[in-house]
Amino acid sequence: MKPNKILVLFLLLISVNLFAQPKREQLKSLKVAYITDQLQLTSDEATKFWPLYNAFESKQKELRQDKLRAYMDRLDGGEVEKMSDKDALNFLNQMENTEEEIYQRRKKFITNLKSVLAPVKIIKLKRAEEGFNRKLLKQYRDKFSKD
Repeated sequence: MKPNKILVLFLLLISVNLFAQPKREQLKSLKVAYITDQLQLTSDEATKFWPLYNAFESKQKELRQDKLRAYMDRLDGGEVEKMSDKDALNFLNQMENTEEEIYQRRKKFITNLKSVLAPVKIIKLKRAEEGFNRKLLKQYRDKFSKD
């Protein structure tokens, strides 16, 4: 590849990332507002809740990016057809371990929340997260069904 093409590609990737960053921040702000509203958090609850939630989300995002994306790349890359049974079993075990880690992190997060929120609000959190995701998906579908 010529140096000019590499430079153009590099600049294109940087510009796409710069435009995506404000959207991520805007999306995060919308999620914070939605969850705060749905849970009807008091200012004291919000002060204690959001650091826990943000730390949990950050760890989950890291896990999804590091491990689950690597699994999906292997599955999409055609490696499955080339795997021996031993390799496939090893791969399944890795996937199970990752799912278990996700579950354990969620469980620990809920345990930590019990000292901050009433149990009803913890249940409402799950509903609020799912509601926000449904709302986001609906807007996405509506946007692209019009095109």
